[in-house]
Amino acid sequence: MSTAGQPAEVPTRGKRADALRNQQALLAAAAEVFATSGIDAPIRAIAARAGVGVGTIYRHFPARADLVVAVYRHQVEACAEAGPILLAAGDSPLTALRQWVDLFVDFLVTKHGLANTVQSDSGFDALHSYFLDRLVPVCSQLLDAAVDAGEIRPGTEAYELMRGIGNLCIGRDSDPRYNPRRLIDLLLQGLRGPQSP
Repeated sequence: MSTAGQPAEVPTRGKRADALRNQQALLAAAAEVFATSGIDAPIRAIAARAGVGVGTIYRHFPARADLVVAVYRHQVEACAEAGPILLAAGDSPLTALRQWVDLFVDFLVTKHGLANTVQSDSGFDALHSYFLDRLVPVCSQLLDAAVDAGEIRPGTEAYELMRGIGNLCIGRDSDPRYNPRRLIDLLLQGLRGPQSP
C-alpha cells in the first residue's frame, strides 16, 4: 500500500461524509418546510431552514420533483429506523408501538402533500411499494412484540393497522378542527381488547 494513495482517500471520505450530512440536513429542512408551508413552499425557505444557499439545493436536487422524492424516501427511512430503536429503549412494546404510530402519523401528514405532487409521476407506484416494503415489517415487529408481551390481542395485521391510520389522517389538511390523533388513540386502545375490571 503506497502512502501516496492514502492521503487522497481520506479527504474524499471526509468530503462524502460532509456532503451526506448536508444532504440529510436539506431533507430534514425540506420536510419541516413542506409540513408547515406546503409542498409548493419556496426553495429559498428550505435553504434558509437548512442554513445553505439555494444553489446547494439545486446542486443536490436539480428539480423540485427530485427533492420531493428524496424527502419522501428520507422520511420513510427515518420511520423505519425508529421502530427497532423505540422497541429496544421503550418501557414496553405497546409504548414503543404508540411512539412509532405517532412518528408514522407525522410522516403521513407530510406524505399526503408529497404523494399528491408525485402522483402523476410514473415512479409513484415504486415509491408506494418502497413505503410498504420498509414500513410494514417494522409495524409487524412492534405488533408481534406487543402480542408476545400480552399487551394487545393477536390478529391485527400491520398493513391493516397502517391503512386504517392513513385513512384517519385523510382530511386533516382541509379541516383544522379535525384531529386524527384522537381517533387513532381510540384505535390503539381497541387493540388491547376488553379490559378486565
